[in-house]
Amino acid sequence: MNNYLDLALRIPVSPETPTVTYNPVTLQADNRPLPLELRLTVPAGDERVPVILLSHGGGTSRYLPSKDGYSPLADFYASHGFAVIQPTHLSSKIGGLGLDSSAPGHSLFWRSRIDDMRLILDRLEEIETQARVPGRLDGSRVAVMGHSAGAHTAGLLLGARLPGEPSLLDPRITAGVLLAPVGNGDGLLPSVLERFPELNLDFSPLTTRTLVVCGDEDSSAYMTSRGAAWHADPFTHGAGADALLTLIGGKHFLGGIMGYDLEETDDEDPERLAITQRMTWAYLRSALGNDDTSWKAATNALAEHCSSLATVTLK
Repeated sequence: MNNYLDLALRIPVSPETPTVTYNPVTLQADNRPLPLELRLTVPAGDERVPVILLSHGGGTSRYLPSKDGYSPLADFYASHGFAVIQPTHLSSKIGGLGLDSSAPGHSLFWRSRIDDMRLILDRLEEIETQARVPGRLDGSRVAVMGHSAGAHTAGLLLGARLPGEPSLLDPRITAGVLLAPVGNGDGLLPSVLERFPELNLDFSPLTTRTLVVCGDEDSSAYMTSRGAAWHADPFTHGAGADALLTLIGGKHFLGGIMGYDLEETDDEDPERLAITQRMTWAYLRSALGNDDTSWKAATNALAEHCSSLATVTLK
């Protein structure tokens, strides 16, 4: 029981099950200055389960922008039937161990982030071996999810493009969720674009089935003059982005997705967090072929019971 939740509980999910976490799992890579450390969280048991690759964003905390953050999401998805893999990218304060400005890719390490996710997909069997979960990770059912800077990573893997760069679309990924994503590059403030040209994204080539999640009060005035609407660009312009979940009153942390009782969150709200959890779970469950009815049932329940808290727009 949770006395802070009411309406969000009307959005149906599968029964909750125990989970097991393996941390750290370490992958060596010749082109990486440090080994890649990740956390694997899976439902207890021996069933083969679909995989969510969860890419963290930034933030002022030391550990939450890493494999050790986003517990409200990882715990929820794993307890409802997914394996969740969380890498610690070099942009993390602990992941890069203080790599200075001379390090290639500093400070966003955007290309290294892409390499991290591909390394994971290349070596799912090694991850299973280290964690002693042979045969548990279903490489034919893989989704990528990212928050903020992590949504930049996920967006590129789903088909978004940067000027002058080759496509980084990974066909092994068949669905995606972008949480509070950056918008199109032409919406950036000139000073931001000059400093971070790697944020000059074009979402029109994004062809993979994708859910975009935004808060209608996530203004990000330090990056754009377009307000919260800028974060919806992947849905507006992405060919494969077929759904937009808008959280009413939501800001950049979407109810508190980075961690439990996170002091730096801008809109900690258990009901809003629960809507984020349940709606994204339902979308991926249907998009990955687990249950075609989950997403429709969730959108119907949201419209009937939670219309004052969130809306879904479909293409």
